[in-house]
Amino acid sequence: MIKKILLTVVALIFITSCVSPKVYKDLEGKYTNLKKENRNLSNKNETLLNAKNKAENSLRQLQRDYDEVVVQRDKLQSDYNAIKSNYDNLKASYDALEENSSAAIAENSKKNRELLARLEVKEQALASENARLETLKKELENRSRRVEELESLIAAKDAAMTALKNAISRALSDFEGKGLIVEQRDGKVYVSMENKLLFGSGSWEVGAEGRRAVQQLGNVLGDNPDIAVLIEGHTDNVPYTGSGQVKGNWDLSTKRATAIVQILRENATINPENLTAAGRGEFAPIATNDTAEGKAKNRRIEVILTPKLDDISKLLNDL
Repeated sequence: MIKKILLTVVALIFITSCVSPKVYKDLEGKYTNLKKENRNLSNKNETLLNAKNKAENSLRQLQRDYDEVVVQRDKLQSDYNAIKSNYDNLKASYDALEENSSAAIAENSKKNRELLARLEVKEQALASENARLETLKKELENRSRRVEELESLIAAKDAAMTALKNAISRALSDFEGKGLIVEQRDGKVYVSMENKLLFGSGSWEVGAEGRRAVQQLGNVLGDNPDIAVLIEGHTDNVPYTGSGQVKGNWDLSTKRATAIVQILRENATINPENLTAAGRGEFAPIATNDTAEGKAKNRRIEVILTPKLDDISKLLNDL
């Protein structure tokens, strides 16, 4: 079509050079019409191409849909064949059952009655177990509540012991680095004081600096009446060589523990029932006795603070 138009244009140019103006105008009008017709044809051609592309896309989609339907049809056919086979087997079984004799039917009826009787026994047993289970469930709920109470109480005790440990640390801060350690372990607070802070060698008389430390500890204990206080005396493994009423390390450690108790008893706010003195001698070392440093650590007073656990013991007994 484009070639025809070009030929026409060339012809027009050629003719215009040798034709009259009237003929030229006619040819020019025809040329304009041909250009419009060419544009229209081009537009139609583009429209047809677009329609062709849409048709091809639609065809491809239809082909995919057709393929899916074929797959579904094949699956349905396979399912149908399986169901038909199952149906045929069930029908054959049913037909065989229908052919059973009346004696066989009676036997089956007897077995059914026996099964029903056994089922009733099982149902009764199940009802009994359900009742027992409900009882156990309520008991478990009660125990769970008591365990929660116990956990809450233990947490409160731990928090109280942490507060006590912090209060003692603050009260004895002047004695840091002088053989005094405050720590919390296993729900208890341990105040360990080396003998160099409290006693002279072989003595159970508390020096001025040690007395001040014990008194400051007593001020904190007086504010905590629900704390049991165990004072343990410890020595190294060097045998006691003194004379008089003390006969060995065990006696010496006990007298040192009792000396600490006597200072604490000067504080009227401390209940004497909360105090216990004990001597451990050299039999509970915390360091080696092979060095001077280790022996110094072993010669100590340990104040072990324990919360009273009467309420916790009651909860444990109720579990």
